[in-house]
Amino acid sequence: MAKDAIGYALTALNRLASSELLDRLGMRHTAERLAYRLTKGGFQVLTTSARAFKSTRKADRPERLSAPGTTIDLFDLNITEEQQMIRDSVRAFAGEVLREQAEQADHDQGTAEQVLSQARELGLNFFAVPEALGGAANESTTVTSMLVAEDLGWGDMGQAVAILAPMGVANALTRWGTASQQDKYLGSFAEEQAPLATIAVTEPRPLFDPMLLDTHATRDGDDWVISGEKSLVPLAAEAELFLVAAATDEGPAVFIVEGGSKGLTVGEDPAMGIRASAQRPLRLDEVRVPEQNRLGDEDFDYRAFVDLGTLAWCALAIGTAQAVLDYVIPYCNERTAFGEPISHRQAVAFMIADMAIELDAMRMLTYRAACRAEQGKPFRREAHLARTLVKDKAMKIGTDGVQLLGGHGFTKEYPVERWYRDLRAVGVAFGGLHL
Repeated sequence: MAKDAIGYALTALNRLASSELLDRLGMRHTAERLAYRLTKGGFQVLTTSARAFKSTRKADRPERLSAPGTTIDLFDLNITEEQQMIRDSVRAFAGEVLREQAEQADHDQGTAEQVLSQARELGLNFFAVPEALGGAANESTTVTSMLVAEDLGWGDMGQAVAILAPMGVANALTRWGTASQQDKYLGSFAEEQAPLATIAVTEPRPLFDPMLLDTHATRDGDDWVISGEKSLVPLAAEAELFLVAAATDEGPAVFIVEGGSKGLTVGEDPAMGIRASAQRPLRLDEVRVPEQNRLGDEDFDYRAFVDLGTLAWCALAIGTAQAVLDYVIPYCNERTAFGEPISHRQAVAFMIADMAIELDAMRMLTYRAACRAEQGKPFRREAHLARTLVKDKAMKIGTDGVQLLGGHGFTKEYPVERWYRDLRAVGVAFGGLHL
């Protein structure tokens, strides 16, 4: 009842905020700020209410989460009112906080603790944890996570990766973790001070294939011993928990490795883009973990684990590419050459039109894959198609954005050069995130 009331109230407020009457009265900024604050407040009320019903017993492994209507093979682009509320709150946070801090975070090669704290206040981590373990998730949240990633990517891709990395670990533990793994690790993600956590899949070699890993895990009694090197690991130096992909005699597997484990070290190798995610190489020198720290049991699907991470990167790229498009359109309309806006030039207009077309294609393929994943249907093909298109077109949109700004696009005075560097990561990154 309370949830519906909040939803109706916020829907009415958001409609008021979009009214032209506010512009005539000069109240646009005040109304938008009120909508953001109340949306954020209402979102926190929902998550707080869910936590009040936290189970007092040790939770059994939750049933596999699935969305309503999974028996119908439909591709529905509509989102629920609750998802729209989440998007409104996240987009406001992305615009007011991430955009403002983006240049400094890129320079510092890390996301400020204040920003991470503000992100936690949104309560997004609660939607990665089932209600039985203190969270607010009562169905599969693949599509919701994708929408959140897209909106955060629109704000700043680097900081978005730092914010989403712990959520990715929580999502993986929710989907595949055994009862003992969830009891030990997952509940902490529903606390006010959720742990910093990350996923390590990518390795530093050309033409990396996540199905062919050089990092190896071998059995030694009741333990696994892991050795190898990972690259581009978000929050590597700060993380308290890692999900590390490694090859075993039975095939690829994922292991839960606690920060501070003997033989676990972090290197220094600043990346070209998404620098705010504090990506660093992670070295494992005979790191020993117990048998029960191998993620999941017989139902663990490593291919799906990789594909869901792929979709997260696609969603981030879509958000960042949208930021590029949103920036170059007014720039080209306002920038004049030879007495008229450069957008009047056919070559410029066609380039912007191509960017919009490519962006819509990226979004449709990614949405389709995420919808199938949420419905529990096979989505490997759809995820592969999405990544193939996104890694090509996202980088092209970044390149075209720099080209449209000319010399300005090559300077740090304008954000397009940072977006270009961030979008280059989509072609090489695996892991680090998980829908």
